[in-house]
Amino acid sequence: MFNPQRLALARKRRGLKIRELATRIGLTDKSVSNYEAGTQEPEDVTLRKIADVLRFPEAFFFGDDPEFPEVGTASFRSLSKMTAGQRDSALGAGAVAFLLNEWIESRFDLPEPDVPDLGREGGAVDPVSTDGKSREREAYPYIASAQTPETAAEMLRAHWGIGEAPIKNMITLLESKGIRVFSLAIDAKEVDAFSMWKGGRPYMFLNTFKSAEHCRFDAAHELGHLVLHQHGQPQGPELEREANAFASAFLMPRASVLARAPKTPTLPNLIKHKKHWAVSVAALNYRLHALGLSTDWTYRTLCIQLAQSGYRQSEPEGIQHEKSVVLEKVFSVLREEGVSKADVAKHLTISVDEINELTFGLMLNVLKGGGIESDNKPARLTKPELRLVKV
Repeated sequence: MFNPQRLALARKRRGLKIRELATRIGLTDKSVSNYEAGTQEPEDVTLRKIADVLRFPEAFFFGDDPEFPEVGTASFRSLSKMTAGQRDSALGAGAVAFLLNEWIESRFDLPEPDVPDLGREGGAVDPVSTDGKSREREAYPYIASAQTPETAAEMLRAHWGIGEAPIKNMITLLESKGIRVFSLAIDAKEVDAFSMWKGGRPYMFLNTFKSAEHCRFDAAHELGHLVLHQHGQPQGPELEREANAFASAFLMPRASVLARAPKTPTLPNLIKHKKHWAVSVAALNYRLHALGLSTDWTYRTLCIQLAQSGYRQSEPEGIQHEKSVVLEKVFSVLREEGVSKADVAKHLTISVDEINELTFGLMLNVLKGGGIESDNKPARLTKPELRLVKV
């Protein structure tokens, strides 16, 4: 039967109001409202118009009830500056990602979440397992609440066993710890990234329209929300400052910066030294000042020079954007099994473009030909934490 919740999801995914959708399909606002309320079903001709405007297959509107993320569970950085359409589009992407992740996890064993609760209100809380319940406290006797974002970053690095080493690939690290990372194809600076918890699993959505260095910082920022703000709504100026401070300390550990920082903070020196931590010039400038390695005057002078040089929009000597290693491995195995991107899209009753936008464009290159079912035995991937299981 026609599912009104799926109509609401598709409309919000495209960032449209009820009135805007009604205008595009040539109906009244009341008709569309009735469709979404479930008091009236669209006729076949109308449904075809809806599917065409919203760019979802007609079959999508006859699936099970989707899980649409609530605004209060997502860590939007500039919620007050976002339009309702931008917010709904981002949350709609999250809802589609839930469907895709469920499909992937029904066929692959992905890394289990290992993301401890380090928030001040959390106390000595252990990492959350996939069923939403805490693991045994005895397994993590050293995990406790962090008093500052700096302390939380140090504690998480210790828990994950990465010490003071620079992080070569943030997405790879996050995925290895059970965080489901998806891309967010929304061309709006107000929606650069967000994260949330669902069913005991941490999700992260990264918009890659900025420089690779800024995207890495966004990933670390959202990681801060996941470990610091599991209680209550992860939104607000103070929580954003905490997530920023966490990201800075996590990407550029205090001891590492003190040991390698340039003696004279100049723009050329910052450009040279930022490569060690793969961060932006602006982020390194901020970190040096926060650690007392540059004066207020030097910090402000460098901020002006950064703006004048255009380095707040384009990063000097930039690095390549990171992509999901887990999704790449998943799609490579699917290709070997003869599963095409069209097959995956058809099974989920969404478009191929929708999947591409969530997966860093990986499916554009690695999936081709074949059907969704295979008589072959399950294929094992190179890493033990990711295994294809039989459907």
